[in-house]
Amino acid sequence: MILVTGGAGFIGGNFVLDWLAQSDEAIINVDKLTYAGNLDTLASLKDDARHIFVRADIGDKAVIAELLAKYQPRTVLNFAAESHVDRSISGPGEFIQTNVVGTFNLLEAVRGYWTDLAADAKAAFRFLHVSTDEVYGSLAVDDPAFTETKTYEPNSPYSASKAASDHLVRAWHHTYGLPVLTTNCSNNYGPYHFPEKLIPLVILNALAGKALPIYGDGQQIRDWLYVKDHCSAIRRVLEAGVVGETYNVGGWNEKPNLDVVHTICQILDERQPRSDGKAYAEQITYVTDRPGHDKRYAIDASKLERELGWKPAETFETGIAKTVDWYLTHQDWVQNVSSGNYQDWIDQQYGA
Repeated sequence: MILVTGGAGFIGGNFVLDWLAQSDEAIINVDKLTYAGNLDTLASLKDDARHIFVRADIGDKAVIAELLAKYQPRTVLNFAAESHVDRSISGPGEFIQTNVVGTFNLLEAVRGYWTDLAADAKAAFRFLHVSTDEVYGSLAVDDPAFTETKTYEPNSPYSASKAASDHLVRAWHHTYGLPVLTTNCSNNYGPYHFPEKLIPLVILNALAGKALPIYGDGQQIRDWLYVKDHCSAIRRVLEAGVVGETYNVGGWNEKPNLDVVHTICQILDERQPRSDGKAYAEQITYVTDRPGHDKRYAIDASKLERELGWKPAETFETGIAKTVDWYLTHQDWVQNVSSGNYQDWIDQQYGA
C-alpha cells in the first residue's frame, strides 16, 4: 500500500488513476480539496476498494500520523502543493503555509512513522517529493538547460516556497536518514488540468469566444511535459531511484507560450471550427506581463534517462492533440470544477 498526498489535484489525480490502472496495490489518497483539487477527476474510482480517499491537510501532523499508523504504507508520495504563480503573487501566505509548513509537518509525521518500522520495512520505505523546475530560476535563451546541480534561484513566492520544501526534504534525509527521493519537473499539461493554467484556459476561452490572454510578448519559453509521462517517470524513480538523489523530469519540448497558443488554435480550427469561419487565433490578446515573469525554463532530463532508462513517450505535438481532444470530450468535468457550487458541495460531503 502507498500513501499519496494531493491525489485529487492535477498531477496527483493523474498519478492515482494511472497507478490503479497498472497495479492492484491500494492507495490512501489524502487531499485537502481546495479549489484545484476535485473528486470528479477520481469519479471512476468511486466504488474501487483499492482507492481510500481521506480529506485532510498535510499540515495536520496528527491526522497524517494516524493514517500512517493505521494503513502502514511502504511509500509516501507528496504531490500536495499550492502551485499557481499568479495566486502566489496576490496571496503568498497560503503558499508558505502549504508548501513550507505543510511539508515540514508531513516530514515530521513520516519520520516518526518510519523510525518505528521494523528493520526490513524501514529499509524498503521511501518518501518521494514532487517539485518543480521553477526553483532553479530563469534562463537566458542560450543558457544550458537546468541540471540537478543547478543553484536554486527562485523568483516568485510560489517557487521560493517550493525551494524551501525541497531543502527541508534534503535536510530530513541528511540529518535523520529519512530515505527520500526528489523530482523536479517542467511544465505539465494534459487531462484534468484546472482551467486557470495556460493550456486549459486557452482551450476553454477559445471555445467560449473569449479573449486568449498572452502575457507580454508571449516569448516566455517553457519545457512542456505531458502529465502521463510525468507519472511514468515518478513510478520509475520510486522503483529504482537512489535514496537521497534528485531527478529532473522534462519533456524535451521547449516552446514559447505564443507558439503553444497558436498550436492550440490550429487544432481547434480543425476539430471544432468557429461558427463564423474565422480562426481562433483572432481571439489572441496581449496583456501586461506579470511581475517577475521568468523568461525561460528548460529541463535537462538526461540523468533520468541515463541512470534509470526513462524518457517521455509523447512529443509536444502528440500530447497537445490528446489534451485538446480530452477537453472537447469532457465539457461536463470542466463545467463542474468551474462551478461556484462545487466547493459548497465538497464542504457538505466532507466538512468545511
